[in-house]
Amino acid sequence: MISENLKHENSPMQLSGQGESLRRAVLGVGGSPRRNGNSDQTLIRMLKGVQEQDIRTKMVRLRDYYFMPCVGCERCRKDKICTGLNDGMQILYPEIINSMGLILVSPTHNYNITAWMKAFIDRLYCFYDFAGERPGPWSSRLAGRGRKAVIVSVSEQNTKKDAGFTLDAMRLPLEALGYEIIEEFPVFGIFEKGRVRKYPDVLDRAEALGRKLAASLI
Repeated sequence: MISENLKHENSPMQLSGQGESLRRAVLGVGGSPRRNGNSDQTLIRMLKGVQEQDIRTKMVRLRDYYFMPCVGCERCRKDKICTGLNDGMQILYPEIINSMGLILVSPTHNYNITAWMKAFIDRLYCFYDFAGERPGPWSSRLAGRGRKAVIVSVSEQNTKKDAGFTLDAMRLPLEALGYEIIEEFPVFGIFEKGRVRKYPDVLDRAEALGRKLAASLI
């Protein structure tokens, strides 16, 4: 069974240097608004593969959390975490900080990731440090710590071109934050809710990718 809880010892405010220890854990984040749909089923199988390597997991379905998109208040530049909004992201920040691995799964909505996934990624802006001048150099407090990620898109379209920016919209921000993308997995040609269960090859690959991500963290 997928573990719904990861114990964490560090608060978000404690991510100030490179000395904190990371848990050998994987956070799986699903951006689909459909319960028990294709994205959910794919993420579950990926986390099953992670658990086979004795790596702890937590599954997050963004639709179950109330959180706002970034409002651009810039308070995080000073406070080093998002203090401008008090919502569900405050629950998720410690899980992000304390997990070495990350899985993002989003269906394709209008050539892109879902609004839930976009809002989640935008709220990771608080992990950047910026120089005073604009534009100027920047760095990520999540970088340099061996973090790994796998990204997955699920779409009814049959080609990467027709799926638009879905993978790019996850890969580029994670790379900027300091994650090494172990693999990207586009799932094509599936739309009806739960239909991915009829594609054992897709689910088997998802599970194998979970094992691959886990192995990279050992």
